Amino acid sequence: MSFPLLTAAAALPALGAIATAAVPAGRRTAAKWLALLVSLGTLVLAAVIAVRFEPGGERYQLTESHAWIKDFGVRYELGVDGIAVALIALTAVLIPFVILAGWHDADPSPASGGEAPAETKNYRWRPTQGFFALILMVEAMVILSFEATDVFLFYILFEAMLIPMYFLIGGFGDRAHAGSDEHAAAQRSYAAVKFLLYNLAGGLIMLAAVIGLYVVAGNFSLTEIAAARADGTLEMATNTERLLFLGFFFAFAVKAPLWPLHTWLPNAMGESTAPVAVLITAVVDKVGTFAMLRFCLGLFPEASAWATPVILALALVSIVYGALLAVGQRDIKRLVAYASISHFGFIVMGIFAMTTQGQTGSTLYMVNHGISTAALMLVAGFLISRRGSRLIADYGGVQKVAPVLAGTFLIGGLATLSLPGLAPFVSEFLVLVGTFARYPVVGVIATLGIVLAALYTLVLYQRTMTGPVKEEVRTLPDLRLRELAVVTPLIALLIFLGVYPKPLTDIVNPAVEYTMSDVQQKDPRPEVEAAK
Repeated sequence: MSFPLLTAAAALPALGAIATAAVPAGRRTAAKWLALLVSLGTLVLAAVIAVRFEPGGERYQLTESHAWIKDFGVRYELGVDGIAVALIALTAVLIPFVILAGWHDADPSPASGGEAPAETKNYRWRPTQGFFALILMVEAMVILSFEATDVFLFYILFEAMLIPMYFLIGGFGDRAHAGSDEHAAAQRSYAAVKFLLYNLAGGLIMLAAVIGLYVVAGNFSLTEIAAARADGTLEMATNTERLLFLGFFFAFAVKAPLWPLHTWLPNAMGESTAPVAVLITAVVDKVGTFAMLRFCLGLFPEASAWATPVILALALVSIVYGALLAVGQRDIKRLVAYASISHFGFIVMGIFAMTTQGQTGSTLYMVNHGISTAALMLVAGFLISRRGSRLIADYGGVQKVAPVLAGTFLIGGLATLSLPGLAPFVSEFLVLVGTFARYPVVGVIATLGIVLAALYTLVLYQRTMTGPVKEEVRTLPDLRLRELAVVTPLIALLIFLGVYPKPLTDIVNPAVEYTMSDVQQKDPRPEVEAAK
């Protein structure tokens, strides 16, 4: 039996989470280093997966399959295609930076003198250990969800990851909150509950669809169901397929998030620490868009084509609406949240454009958005932790007192607006080209999102970094060594993938061809007038 590489990539952070949580209360630094080493070990395993994956080989590789619940046909079934490999790599790359950036986020508040509150001074008071253990547990569940080819197994992971995220949002909120501690706690609790309720509602509807799929297909295996549909041994009535598709898509649209199911995201990101905000939008939310490609298009191709016009309209609204609200934000973190809603609109639009360029661009967008948002949000978090405020109006002239911080903030912002030469430009260009090839009107309207992105990004930089130096920011220190270790590799990746995206496209393109085959679509041929 070959080494279960996919299981190991998820098991390592899961076991690391348990070990980190078990570190004694007085050993906070040991818990941090343990979590960091585990995340680096997971990155090594993700690299091995990427190296062993053969882009021109079978659709699902490194497969594992074991009986789980025999009476219901549930199996522990794993396999990765090129899209999953790219997103596993993204997750494994980002988690060490999330841990480094949040190195002190769960330490006891300075107001308490670095000690536990009197009423909680006992061996159970381990917030630092809990914080990093929850991050590792999220990583394990996200990686396994990218690997799962059993629909029921995927559903369990899709829902289970909500639990550690709920505690990360509600239990470890942003300390730079305007108002009293009681008000801040209430806002965190509200954001965490809203996040949980929205996603649970989507998950319950998906559960009904999962059960319906089992009734129709007799098993939960994605590969078996897809093969049966392809050879004609499994036929779904039109209405049945459409209802099942809607059940799956609704849950994924909440997770993505797609307008009008997006309203939980600004609250969750605004009330979270910067590293947790990155975990939400750069890692967890990608499960939703990934699942649209793997499950919606793979299991319900005819229903996907039927729903495409409405989904494209929703994606357009997300692009323009998210960008417009980002322009008007006064809170730095909420601005990034609304910008992410706009970017997820581009991702969904590329998926349902039903073209090779669109779906390749969407996959690259998932990766590149994760890196660019991590760079921008983490630098913003470093800035906010220094000043103690998330409000844009409380800043000004930062580039004169902290030029390295301002410079990295600018690069993250330029990546967010998809400047040529940085990674998001390639993905956004492919999405727009792929969409325009089949739906030219949609592609033209979507370009408005690019203009608005330039507006909210450059205005944010102007108001925070340029102009007269405000008295409150005169003593802000520049980026420290640990913070540079977080930001520098992310910026290097943005530049590398912006100049040379071929390593990603080589892995992704064969998987996109399989998806296009699932939905029985071919790229439209350009209409060129014959030369006279």
